Amino acid sequence: MAVFDTPQAAFGALRPACVQLTRAQTVENVRRLQAHLGAVSGAALQELQEYVLFPLRFGLRVPGPKQERLVQSLVQCISSVLAATCVRKRELLRELFSELCTCLAPPAGSGTPAPLSEELKLAVIQALHTLLHSAYGDVILALYQPAALPLLGFAVSLLLGLAEQERAKQIKISALECLQVLVLQCDCQEHRHLDEDEAQQCGDLFASFLPGISIALSRVITGDIKQGHKTTISAIRLFYLLIGLVMADAQLAKIPKSKEKLPVEQSRISELMVHRGPDWSKSTAEKLSLLLHKVVESSSIHPHWKVRLELVELVHHLMRNCSQSLVDSFSHLLKALVGLVNDENSQVQNRCHEVLRGIAEQRLVAHNRALADVLSENLHSLSTALPRLMNSQDDTGKVSTLSLLLGYLKLLGPKINMVLTSVSHLQRLSRALVQVLELDVTDVKIVEERRWGPPGSLQHRGRPHRKYFRFFTEEKVFQLLQQVCRVLGYYGNLYLLVDHFMGLYRESGLYRKQAAMVLNELLTGAAGLGVDVLQEREVPPSVDDLRGSITSILDEYTDQANWYLVTGTDAEGASPEPSEPRLGLAARVGAPSSSVLLPSPEPPGTTRAMNSNIWQICIQLEGIGCFATVLGREFRLLLLSALYPVLEKAGDRTLLVSETALATLADVCEACGYDSVQRLINENSDYLVNGISLNLRQLAHQPHASQVLDTMLRHSDASLLPLVEDVIQDVLSALDQSYNNQASTFLRVLHSVMTALVQWFGMPSAEEHQQRWTDRGQSGARSQGQHEVTVTKQEVERFFLDYVSQKQIAEGDLPDTGEEEADEVPSLAQAEPNNCDTDGEAALPSHAQLARDVMERCLHLLSDGSLRVRLKVLDVLELCVTVLHPHGNHLLPMAHRVWPALVTRLISDDPLAVLRAFKVLCTLAQTCGDFLRQRFSKDVLPKLTSSLLSQAPASARAGPVYSHTLAFKLQLAVLQGLGSLCERLDMGESDLNKVADACLIYLSARQPVKLQEAAQSVFLHLLQVDPDSTWLFLSEVWCPERHEPPHGSLRPVRLRGMGRPRNELTHNVLLLLHRLRLQEGTAPGTTSQQASPC
Repeated sequence: MAVFDTPQAAFGALRPACVQLTRAQTVENVRRLQAHLGAVSGAALQELQEYVLFPLRFGLRVPGPKQERLVQSLVQCISSVLAATCVRKRELLRELFSELCTCLAPPAGSGTPAPLSEELKLAVIQALHTLLHSAYGDVILALYQPAALPLLGFAVSLLLGLAEQERAKQIKISALECLQVLVLQCDCQEHRHLDEDEAQQCGDLFASFLPGISIALSRVITGDIKQGHKTTISAIRLFYLLIGLVMADAQLAKIPKSKEKLPVEQSRISELMVHRGPDWSKSTAEKLSLLLHKVVESSSIHPHWKVRLELVELVHHLMRNCSQSLVDSFSHLLKALVGLVNDENSQVQNRCHEVLRGIAEQRLVAHNRALADVLSENLHSLSTALPRLMNSQDDTGKVSTLSLLLGYLKLLGPKINMVLTSVSHLQRLSRALVQVLELDVTDVKIVEERRWGPPGSLQHRGRPHRKYFRFFTEEKVFQLLQQVCRVLGYYGNLYLLVDHFMGLYRESGLYRKQAAMVLNELLTGAAGLGVDVLQEREVPPSVDDLRGSITSILDEYTDQANWYLVTGTDAEGASPEPSEPRLGLAARVGAPSSSVLLPSPEPPGTTRAMNSNIWQICIQLEGIGCFATVLGREFRLLLLSALYPVLEKAGDRTLLVSETALATLADVCEACGYDSVQRLINENSDYLVNGISLNLRQLAHQPHASQVLDTMLRHSDASLLPLVEDVIQDVLSALDQSYNNQASTFLRVLHSVMTALVQWFGMPSAEEHQQRWTDRGQSGARSQGQHEVTVTKQEVERFFLDYVSQKQIAEGDLPDTGEEEADEVPSLAQAEPNNCDTDGEAALPSHAQLARDVMERCLHLLSDGSLRVRLKVLDVLELCVTVLHPHGNHLLPMAHRVWPALVTRLISDDPLAVLRAFKVLCTLAQTCGDFLRQRFSKDVLPKLTSSLLSQAPASARAGPVYSHTLAFKLQLAVLQGLGSLCERLDMGESDLNKVADACLIYLSARQPVKLQEAAQSVFLHLLQVDPDSTWLFLSEVWCPERHEPPHGSLRPVRLRGMGRPRNELTHNVLLLLHRLRLQEGTAPGTTSQQASPC
């Protein structure tokens, strides 16, 4: 707290120190005065301000050389006095300002700053800073009169010299900050705000300094990065504040055309003043444009984010205050602003977005034709250079270039139409887009990936397959291109854009995919979906406008020349272009088709051409999904022309096309308000079925109708069956008439139908069959337990007699009954009611009747000369058996009729057919097992066992590549199914022994692991059918323990497997015996001795 609060007391304390300092200017005297000043209050010091400053100023004005320490002490003491008081006299302000500047003055005749210490320079700069802030009210304006122009120029030159030539960072920063205060652009709140007249006067005054200040500051801004980011930031801030003051539109508008004449006494001063007339403004703007370009290029790539942020402020300040005077510089400014939208720093990004949004909200471009012209020219130049830049730049440069293009479009906003109406501009922009969006079609996997199984579930569909482009790989680049197209669609004339890009689409196959991508994004942007804009458009397009454009694009997309393209080399996967238009669609009747098309840039049979075709179809499918999203429920009006083609592609064999079509179906469901694809198909099934029926009658020209039916059946339910029943009958009738020509295509349709019937009606068969076997096993276990309790002598005798009789029957020692094989069917069906349902002559349900009709046709095609047809027939046959399972009286006769041809496929056909036939056999065993027991034992089992035995040595010697051969797959399939066949057919002991003998060699450790595991599964099934004989068979191979008789009167048990050394079969045999021990140990009613056979 100050001791001297009154001027009188303060005067008494300060007077001795002031007198002493006046007499002798030493550092000690200055420090003594400084110490006394600390005890004086601010109010008292204000009254004694000039008295205290006199000895300090006197010390500075004493002629002759002075010690730097003394000058520094004097300046620091003056600064402390000014910090505690206010300068209320203009004359005092000018004198102090002049005296402090003199401290930094260079020697006479020297153009460089005085060779002073850094401490002194910093002290003088801080004192000037404090002086300017201590000026009270209007007193500060004393420095900004025309008469003070030389003094002001002197100070400016000194501070600029320090900022540019000094090495000390603090001096450079302080000089720039002091210069900012000097030009009345200080950030503090101590200075009062200048009114319009005062600001106009200062602008006239500083116009004289603008060239020198701007040039010097540009050198500082673009100087060595080692000077630090703070120096650069201060220089940028001063640069745009001064330009914004001198070149302000509001001030230049008030400048008269001719310079006013000043009085004679001010004529010398008037020569220093600048008249900011139109000529001067134009000339200065041109020169500033060069400097701004230099500053922008340097600052936009500065490594420190605060420098880039200050550059954003520069653009914002100049565009807000100098939109008319500096319009020629805006190409550089906007380029910098838009380029920083994707800056790595979030604060720079956010500020850029704010500034751009502010420019749009103020409609600077809309209300400034000159600025709009600058943007359009920049857009034209960038569009021209875009393909070259995208081919030469790295990913970062490409992002920057596209961000600039997108920023130009956003800033133009509604003025985009001014650009689009120019043929040159539209041609440049459209060609640039289609060239940049060129896809890379060299990936062979796109063509190789085929859909062999059913299509994926729509509920679990993933993201769309990523596209690979020729000129870029970064996903961010593609997202920017999408935004460019959407902004064009949002602001541009929709009919003009659609017409232009449809022209490119038709012009050449080279542009077709890119034009389709652009069209999809244009419509998305026109609907305002997924587009980021700075200002709202004036009039959005109506729903009718959108629907009209979408209808024309849909017609072009689904035209036969653009929809049916070759996508594969296989007969089923290829999509040959039909020679006639597609029928069956009301909306497509009479639709125009492309009659003249330029040749594709690739030969039609090459991988590149097929890859290109696949992507074209996928892009068009994505477009249909986009159109549905754009129109919402209004898209239901277009389902008549769009749904059938999409369902065609959903059944396509090319995986990418199929997945894209399924994704499109999901988009259509969501847009049109259907809760599922099933509902979408069911509610539109009438016209879909009509189209399928018409096209199936011309299957030679319309081979894709089966794909539509396949997709409908896969994604619908049993309610669809009555609608398609007539279509299926038409297919069967057509198949009867064209077995030789169209069998493969018709079988594909029938396979789809039967797959759907199995899904809807036939799946419980296997579960029921398994339950029946479980029940039988449980009842047998219960009866066994009861017999163990109540066994008698007569029962034991009857058991052995039955055993002998059954053994004779199993060995074939039976009298010839003379019955025909055909007569066994009804007797077996009556004798074994547990295996098949006794439906009598009850009418078959429609789906079962359909399965029977299909199975009738399969009987005649099982011996077809084409392997492809035979394989399809076997697949369909398996499905038919599954559907007919609950109807035994109809299934058994059909099984009897199909058996001879099936046996032929099993024993003397191509290995692929053998595999499929064996699968059918396993299905037959599940559904009507006992009916096949004797047939299987007599006709098939010997061939299977002999085949296994003959192939075993080859598989034992083979290497790892063997697992990829067809022989291995056949061995594996037989081993995996043979055990379950034996169990389901309840084979006799002799047949089980044949199976065990054939499979034993596959327990060898030399066999492939998968074959060993499959052989183990066979023995595990045999353990279920006859555990005792299977245990004995395995123990004869290798037995790890000796079995001692429980009583001395009994002979010891001798097994061939006892005492043998370990061999290649030992490991797997031990595993099987261990499984048997565990099985019997957990069975009810077993003793510990029974649970330990070995």
